[in-house]
Amino acid sequence: MGAGAGLAGLGAFACRAAPTFWQQMSRDRRRDILPAPKHPDPRRWPDTGLHAAWLGHSTVLLKIDGTTILTDPIFSDRAGLNVGPLTLGVKRLIEPALRIQQLPRPDLILLSHAHMDHFDLPSLRALENRGTSVVTAVRTSDLLRVPRYAAVHELAWGESASVGPVGIRAFEVNHWGARMRTDTYRGYNGYMIESGRYRVLFAGDTAATSAFQRLKSSRAIDLALMPIGAYDPWIHYHCTPEQAWKMGNDAGAEFFLPVHHQTFQLSREPFGEPLERFVHAAGAHPDRVVLHQIGQEFHSS
Repeated sequence: MGAGAGLAGLGAFACRAAPTFWQQMSRDRRRDILPAPKHPDPRRWPDTGLHAAWLGHSTVLLKIDGTTILTDPIFSDRAGLNVGPLTLGVKRLIEPALRIQQLPRPDLILLSHAHMDHFDLPSLRALENRGTSVVTAVRTSDLLRVPRYAAVHELAWGESASVGPVGIRAFEVNHWGARMRTDTYRGYNGYMIESGRYRVLFAGDTAATSAFQRLKSSRAIDLALMPIGAYDPWIHYHCTPEQAWKMGNDAGAEFFLPVHHQTFQLSREPFGEPLERFVHAAGAHPDRVVLHQIGQEFHSS
């Protein structure tokens, strides 16, 4: 079967199975992607301290005492199934705060799970570099062109890896890892990142769980990257903003960087609701929610 016939067959199947998907695709074609409200400048970040910029969705650029880390990179205009040069999926609302060519070369790419809005193959292909290592969930490295990176580490819950001075430990979250309906064997992780005096929590995707209580120690978590969107109606797979606030506090987080909102329309809640509810959950401590807009930066020395 030729490529055109294969794509036509896939389209016919999708039309029968999910007409609302194609209606949304049609609406999206007529909609422009808005520019990011802020644009960070990581070239100005020193090689000491903890620095972070929210680039959109769950993509955060971190620099911890000189080591650069990129979480769940997605820079594509759409998140979805890649069919040749096309991507069948949801369109961005807001552009990434930086394009790939504007990034410093990451020392480490951290992948939480294989869902297409977290494990974007076009972005990962563009980021391939023999100076970049990858940490990913167990049974997901087959999606990568492994020899094109410095190293690829698959982690199951409780397992650890080191990249330079940075230690990464995977922990259990309440989600699922299948990219398609049939590959239910794939893993899904949250991560604790430790380097020198800094600890950073990257929760990936998760619904409510008590697992974050087991992360608490005598050392505070300096920054927690917590997902706060896509809970309506997907409450069994994504936490509410209030649950995200509680889980981060259960783990002992000092500051919060909310992610997984404002970038793709994945669910029914209004655009600004997740952040509004998250700040409200912070109550008398709104200053602990450090970034509100795509492109903003956080710095701690």
